[in-house]
Amino acid sequence: MLYNAYEMQRQFLSGASAWAAVSAQWLTNPRNPLGYLGFTPMMASALDVFSHASASYGKPAFGIETVPVDGKDMAVTETVVERRAFGDLRHFKRDGLPEDAPRLLIVAPMSGHYATLLRGTVARMVESAEVWVTDWADARTVNVDKGTFDLDDYIDYLIDFLGVIGPDAHMLAVCQPSVPALAATAVMAKSGDPNRPVTLTMMGGPIDTRQSPTTVNDLAMQRPLAWFRTQVITTVPLQYEGAGRRVYPGFLQLAGFMTMNLGEHMMSHYEMFKHLRAGDDESAEKTKDFYEEYRSVCDMTAEFYLQTVEEVFQKHSLPKGEFMHRGELVDLGAITDTAILAIEGERDDISGIGQTRAALDITPGLSMKHKKYHLAPGAGHYGIFNGSKWREQIAPVVEEWMASHPATGG
Repeated sequence: MLYNAYEMQRQFLSGASAWAAVSAQWLTNPRNPLGYLGFTPMMASALDVFSHASASYGKPAFGIETVPVDGKDMAVTETVVERRAFGDLRHFKRDGLPEDAPRLLIVAPMSGHYATLLRGTVARMVESAEVWVTDWADARTVNVDKGTFDLDDYIDYLIDFLGVIGPDAHMLAVCQPSVPALAATAVMAKSGDPNRPVTLTMMGGPIDTRQSPTTVNDLAMQRPLAWFRTQVITTVPLQYEGAGRRVYPGFLQLAGFMTMNLGEHMMSHYEMFKHLRAGDDESAEKTKDFYEEYRSVCDMTAEFYLQTVEEVFQKHSLPKGEFMHRGELVDLGAITDTAILAIEGERDDISGIGQTRAALDITPGLSMKHKKYHLAPGAGHYGIFNGSKWREQIAPVVEEWMASHPATGG
């Protein structure tokens, strides 16, 4: 019922959005005599904002065609090198990249947004590295015949993807995947897998949510797992390929994040309105681009979402040394040669300060020269991996860390 009700609302708003967009264009048409009345520009701007805010968005493209290198735009090639039911391995490489450039797997969150949310992360790292990224599927598009997908499967996908890339690769996990990325590294280390990462960078990840708990952490702790199972899990409707699959829908995740900072989001749209009225289309487009990406959401499988809530946010299994993978205890002490970099944002309201840094305390097999912590001044959660702070202040730290722990040629 929940998903069907959402679909009805979405279809209604899509029609209203289209009407508002057409009306805004008509009001601003030079041939329309009403366009010269004093109130018309304000009305057109308001309709434009409503049209954008009420539109529905599908999966965006990465669209990284060139990146700047030494003052020149270098062409970027994008390919899919591995296809899986619940996610593909996407590859990016720029022209002129040195043969000895680092190879990097960027692990995108499976948290309601598409991997394209990391477009800025990928584009910046493509300047200096050969990049692969996990392009997770929207669970509502995956036929139930393909089976289930949980944390164990997520870890297995990372191990397999690193196997596709080969030895001496680096791995960077943004937010939620820090937990399975650290677990996968430990599993590979224990088995002596030659494809284990040379370095693992975790940014804004919930390794130990007992440290500086945020609103997100509090919500997970205040409700029993049964509440999440009955209140936020729903069934994919018949019009989708994944009909019948139990999911945590992306629109609920988006609603939660929007509600957390409702005032800021309202002000952003008000600022967009003012930019449109003033004829500052460039500033308005920047806001539009952000929200088109931010509001493009996808569903997670119920089993993955519920297991993440339980193991990461309620039981704190990884920092307690109780995290299991395929029935076996994950031994973080087995990590002895994968250098770990933990990055946090000073103003992160999703993963509090200390949550990612905890990874350095629970990996006793690593020497201090293989551990590094970086607190990004003034950076919020999104700013850790996108925007000017990421490009100019944080990415160079990642590049330096990889350079200081080069491939061994093994």
